Amino acid sequence: MSTARSASSLQLAREARERFVAATEGAIAPLAQAIRDRLTAVASDVGSARTMQESRDDLVAFQGHASQWVSLAQTGWRKALGTGPAGATSSAPAALRLELIGDEVVESNILASRLAQTIHDKASFELSDLRLRIQHLEGTHELDARDVLKPETLAKLLVEQWLAAGLSREAWGRVQGTAQQALADVVVKAYESANAFLIAQGVMPEIDLKSFVRRTGDSGGGPSSMGMPVSSSMPMGQGAPTGAAVSHGQQPSQQQHPGFAFQASHAASVPSSGPASSSMMGSSPLAFARQRAQTALLSLKRFVAARIGGEAGASQPGGGTTGTGGGVAAPRVFSRTFAGAIADAEVAYRMAATQYIDGGGEQATLIQQTAVDLRRRTAELKKRAPTTADKATVEIVALMFQAILAEERIPFSARVWFARLQMPVLRVAIAEPEFFGTLQHPARMLIDRMGSCVMGFDAAAITGSALENEIKRVVQVIEQYPETGQRVFKLVFDEFVAFLSRYLTQSDATQRVMSVAQQVEQKETMAIQYTIELRKMLNDMPVRDEIREFLFKVWAEVLAIAALRYGAQGEHTVMLKRVASELVWAASAKPNRADRARVIQDLPQLLQRLRQGMDLLGIVGEPQEGHIKTIGATLTDAFMSKTEAIPQAKIEAMAERLAHLEDFVTDDGSASSLPLDAQSIELLLGVDATAIEVISDTAGVKVAEDMLAWTHELQVGNWFMLDHNDRVTQVQFVWRSDRKQLHLFASADGRSFLIQAGRLAMYLQAGLLVPAEEETLTARATREALAKLDANPERLLN
Repeated sequence: MSTARSASSLQLAREARERFVAATEGAIAPLAQAIRDRLTAVASDVGSARTMQESRDDLVAFQGHASQWVSLAQTGWRKALGTGPAGATSSAPAALRLELIGDEVVESNILASRLAQTIHDKASFELSDLRLRIQHLEGTHELDARDVLKPETLAKLLVEQWLAAGLSREAWGRVQGTAQQALADVVVKAYESANAFLIAQGVMPEIDLKSFVRRTGDSGGGPSSMGMPVSSSMPMGQGAPTGAAVSHGQQPSQQQHPGFAFQASHAASVPSSGPASSSMMGSSPLAFARQRAQTALLSLKRFVAARIGGEAGASQPGGGTTGTGGGVAAPRVFSRTFAGAIADAEVAYRMAATQYIDGGGEQATLIQQTAVDLRRRTAELKKRAPTTADKATVEIVALMFQAILAEERIPFSARVWFARLQMPVLRVAIAEPEFFGTLQHPARMLIDRMGSCVMGFDAAAITGSALENEIKRVVQVIEQYPETGQRVFKLVFDEFVAFLSRYLTQSDATQRVMSVAQQVEQKETMAIQYTIELRKMLNDMPVRDEIREFLFKVWAEVLAIAALRYGAQGEHTVMLKRVASELVWAASAKPNRADRARVIQDLPQLLQRLRQGMDLLGIVGEPQEGHIKTIGATLTDAFMSKTEAIPQAKIEAMAERLAHLEDFVTDDGSASSLPLDAQSIELLLGVDATAIEVISDTAGVKVAEDMLAWTHELQVGNWFMLDHNDRVTQVQFVWRSDRKQLHLFASADGRSFLIQAGRLAMYLQAGLLVPAEEETLTARATREALAKLDANPERLLN
């Protein structure tokens, strides 16, 4: 690229960013008005006294600072253009800010990330296209972390300027839903406008992902990736091939026998032996299901090898060999003519499938038409297959999809889209030997994951839903990039999993349950960690047992709930932390008259703050008075004590450590016993928990590690049968908390079951929670294909 060309390209990229900033800057003032309207409406709602007061406080604060926030945000957004394109060095200032602000930066980033995620979800395609065009203009591989085109940049700026204007994080949390709704569509249109501008300038009018496929390796038809690094965590613990393009003009020898996984070494036919799998072998139905599926793959391999010749470890078409590096065969190439035949069959069936759907009629008839159509095209492809290996592959893939198409639990509208995957899967199965040797091939994993989700819904719930649209999109993306091998399957699998996390939790009721559960888990984990730190602080201090017990069992909980509600460094939280050190000092020996006078003077305020903390935790009435009485008696004894007083330096050190308690707390997710029930949820967080069926851990019961490992392997989206209190309910696993302590299952009748990890493991072990499907969709399809081949072996090659 010439210097003039480079300058022109960079100017176009700069102008695109300026247009984007101008379009989004204009949304900030309307956003402020939307927030004001929302706060006004909430302030007029009738609720608890505390909620109403918070609402009024939010409205008053925003009315006083809204103009400043808008001004700061607009100014900061215009200045954000100065960060420039990718390549700007920003690590040093970022590190400095983190060092100075610490927890506040983390908390702000969490708030901003929610807004950014919403924008990402709405604008994923437009943003992706714009990113590729900007990278093309600037000759880079990725946008800078602070690029104005990234949703995170705008979201972070809005939150930062909100705080800079004097508004609270808590207030932002209460209006973030309004911010998401007001901004998402505006930002999407801004991306669309920027793309339209660049297209008008002749910048990549048509984006072809094929140009972004980076090929690696020595052979021309080697692995490929869609502009992404190859995953390091491939099945069987090795760097499995990442796909193979069709090799033009290369014809495999007829004498070279099947280059697919039936000839892979035995290592590819045994279950994965990772940590979770090895710990669960022999104890989990999930492990048994995997063994059964792997046995089916091994039996299929032996069946085919016996009929078309070849031994394990034989040389592969295209020069690959099996058994190297763990036993997964290398990718192979196949003839250009045969590749063209598969492509023609794919296009023809795609058109026919569209007619089936649009033509209406009885679903049973349409399914029959689809099956006959695919069977006819399979027969034609087998005639054109250049090797016996290819013939066998065509037949087995066809039999698998016949089984999938006959699965009545998959709604008709989804089955037609599943059927359209037959040709793309056939292409991958021929090119990539490990497809038939491992359950972890991305194509299998995608079909299994989609199947496990849709088989739990009735047809009415699927038809026209976002889930059906996502399956449609996934299939269309795979069809669009036939030469990328398993990489496109891996890409859309990851996208589908991310979609599920949003789709299954999109209802307001589920969102509330998730929010409550996440807060409870966070609060309980913090309380446990705070207790540990308090024990360390008081380890060598002469503190009475009554005060120790109060701090460990009550005040640690108070600090945890305060940190959750007001932030770790919120004014109210800091005050409550200081109360702990003040109580320790007040309850220690007071041989000095001046110290006794100080205690008498400060005691009313100390007791008032202790009451405030217990009110926050829901300890009121007689329980609160009991604690106050015990503390009062302890303070009285301290006046009479002749023992040595606690040095002031130790009290100050304790106060300092308490002020920055979070710096010493580790979040390893290891809290194993969270006191959880519906009453505590309502008490601690002030929400109605009647729609939540809480199944908490059993006190004092130790759960085996392999059982807990089993809970971690459950996949979001899968369906289960839950036997709880003599009532069996079909439920879908919709969410797992960040620390993996809480699991949410939803039923079709609107009930939610929040189950703690230990109890979930016990339910799984006792058979009270069992998968609705004993095996995955492709595993069952493989078994059914093998059964048909056993009954009629001649059909493999005929």
